[in-house]
Amino acid sequence: MKQVRNLDWLWITRLTPTRLVNPDNQGNRPISKVEIKENGSLVHLKAYGWVKVFKIVSKKGDIEYWATNDLNMSELQRLSCSEKAWKIEEYHRGIKQFCGIERSQVRTGKAQKNHILFSLRAFLRIERFYFRVGITWFEAKLRIVREAVRAYLKHPKYLQLRNS
Repeated sequence: MKQVRNLDWLWITRLTPTRLVNPDNQGNRPISKVEIKENGSLVHLKAYGWVKVFKIVSKKGDIEYWATNDLNMSELQRLSCSEKAWKIEEYHRGIKQFCGIERSQVRTGKAQKNHILFSLRAFLRIERFYFRVGITWFEAKLRIVREAVRAYLKHPKYLQLRNS
């Protein structure tokens, strides 16, 4: 976060409930022990500086703490940013689950780069198929794999040799 601050960029991120903050010059304590206003509260984040913190309680009772260096951010702006963050998380989940981007067994830089780029290409093809046909990523991948297997079975390129 300090590097981002030095670049003068605005950021928003989640904080763990144990992250230490000082809201009232009474010393650092976990953010979960601090009362956060509905429209956000200014606190001093240990080892960083002043941030605005929002507390979000889900319908299930789960609590998330979001912090930003934009001290004038409204709850509506925070909501917009969190929706974008959720889309990014969906993308990461999709590219891991359906394209195996993290399953590379290679060590050389060039091979890793190739694996990442081909995983991205595969994800973009699944995404294009998803938009064109209007089905889920899972179904899109399944249809692509099914069609590839059918094509191979029609014209097998490699034959299994018998061991007799």
